[in-house]
Amino acid sequence: MDIRRRNFGAIALGAFAARAWPAVSKPKLPVLLAVGQLRADALEAAWPLLSTGGFRRLAEKGAWFTGFQQLSSSFPSCGLANLATGAWPAQHGIVADSWWDSAAHSVVRTSDEALLATTLAAQAASAGMRVAVVAMTRAEAALFAGTREAHLYFLDERGQYTCSGTQPDWLDEHNRAKGSESARDANWMALKAAADAPPLRKLHYDANHPLEFLALYKGSPFGQTAEFEMTADLLARERYGLGSTADLLCVIDGSSAQLGYETGADSPLMNQMLLNLDLRIENLWNQLAKAVGENGFNLVVCAAHGAPPEPPKDARARMAVSGDSVAQLVETALRDTGRHLEKYLYPFLYLDRSATSGGAETVRRLAADAALAHPAVAGYYTAGGGCSENDGWRKRFQNSFHAKRSGDAMLSYRPEYVEEFGAGRGVSYGSLYNYDTHVPLFLYGPQFRAGVFDAPVEAVDLAPTLARALGLAEPSSSIGRVLSEALA
Repeated sequence: MDIRRRNFGAIALGAFAARAWPAVSKPKLPVLLAVGQLRADALEAAWPLLSTGGFRRLAEKGAWFTGFQQLSSSFPSCGLANLATGAWPAQHGIVADSWWDSAAHSVVRTSDEALLATTLAAQAASAGMRVAVVAMTRAEAALFAGTREAHLYFLDERGQYTCSGTQPDWLDEHNRAKGSESARDANWMALKAAADAPPLRKLHYDANHPLEFLALYKGSPFGQTAEFEMTADLLARERYGLGSTADLLCVIDGSSAQLGYETGADSPLMNQMLLNLDLRIENLWNQLAKAVGENGFNLVVCAAHGAPPEPPKDARARMAVSGDSVAQLVETALRDTGRHLEKYLYPFLYLDRSATSGGAETVRRLAADAALAHPAVAGYYTAGGGCSENDGWRKRFQNSFHAKRSGDAMLSYRPEYVEEFGAGRGVSYGSLYNYDTHVPLFLYGPQFRAGVFDAPVEAVDLAPTLARALGLAEPSSSIGRVLSEALA
């Protein structure tokens, strides 16, 4: 037998590796829970109130990355796309929940069609895995899936769960037993509240305005619990994790993000939502363990973004920014250049393409500097690479900026400043600040080793790490690293 030295070395190394790093079997049911809005510091503040079987069990038995960050614009769509693709908006093209198309002269809404990168779910589906995504909306489910081969389950405008493709027989039964109708005019009570305690909120239902109730329902523990009940029925009815091949289940919990638009991060309601989520994770874990065994599943929990606090009433006039006031400053500064501001759609300035007396980047910098004169604007980044910051903030701007979709300049408001929608209350997402970008990440399963990892890691690291764990090719535009320190 002719064994060359190089081949012999490879065989010897392989034998050593087999002894040093024994192969870990891949569970048949990886489950990825992406929470729409969850600040890392909010989780830490609520720690004494958490159950032993939710986040605490994840922290004790799994890998907890305390330095996990979404280092780009923190719009909900951006965060979900970052997690799904292992890329930033600069690569996957989802630069906000909506942006301006100068050629079509219209606003473009986020969709899976607009995604310019493949996803982890798409890689799993192409490898023969069954993939399901449960979410509050079809848009979120489709964006996170990134493939028509995934089964999507989401709420319709009646508050009933529906799905893409052929609807299974059991879904009607599920909606009859667990539909949103039972929450009409329900009282939202604090967990462990006294019998005579007043409700935190009443989910008022008006038949003439059903969508108002649906918004209340989605942003409440009733809607959050319903999403996990939908997940539980899907697991049981479709026997996920019990077939001959592996299944991938993704759950996008959108309730806290929905509530956050109204109340901001510091609301007592938001704290109650977190405590309810903790219980839902405990129930999900127990169901998975009973169905496929403790070593039969991975459970990954992360978040798409955080949230700012709602501006105080006496400061709202200053901290809730009118986009028109920013646009007027820019338009005035451009008066002598032959250029105009075609659209300001936060956080992007889009200039028209008419003739100009100066170079394109010169005019962009002029427009951005004019915006910077606004008392609410803290920084900018231009399509030519001009930036008001020269530290780590430049990277956050660069990660967020797509050459074809981000216009001529991207602005950043001051910390905790938000967009004003005219309602006189609420917040907006999308900032680059830590309260929006610093979120939790937990990895549990036989392929991950327990421990607390404090080193900074980025949202784009999740998809390649899960691809490695599942034996899949990384998504097409993934630029993150594999978190090998957490792999068993």
